[in-house]
Amino acid sequence: MSELIQEFDGKTLQEWEAWYLGRYADRLTVAKDRIKAMVTKLQAAILAIDDQMIDDWLRDLVIVKTFVGLRFQEAILAEVSRSVDGGYRLSEPSEEARGIDGFINGVPVSIKPVTYKVKSQLAESLQGCLIYYEKIDNDLRVEFNEKDLKP
Repeated sequence: MSELIQEFDGKTLQEWEAWYLGRYADRLTVAKDRIKAMVTKLQAAILAIDDQMIDDWLRDLVIVKTFVGLRFQEAILAEVSRSVDGGYRLSEPSEEARGIDGFINGVPVSIKPVTYKVKSQLAESLQGCLIYYEKIDNDLRVEFNEKDLKP
């Protein structure tokens, strides 16, 4: 749409509507048909949700993802602390509630997937060090600022 608005030389909403519908009115029908098809698929997917699917999802979240996530955290804390010649510990529940996953050299640390980099408010709300990780095949890539881990 951004390229179309650049072609448009009018100034008002009414001019834009007339210009667009004069050239591309059929696109609204095509878009509507696609949306209806997607809504129909979504409705079918919602109706397919049963107790077994919920049980499977919940088990995966609570058992598998929690275990893997916490093991990743501890492995990352251990590796980063070795790289800065320091010690580490996992956080207590009250610290977890504040977004702290552990401590390296006494510095609070939050460990997040690299996809969290776009969420700048997270970094602003944490006092300490933010460690990003990315799982690549059978390896784990970790990013952090070593200066943030100096006591």
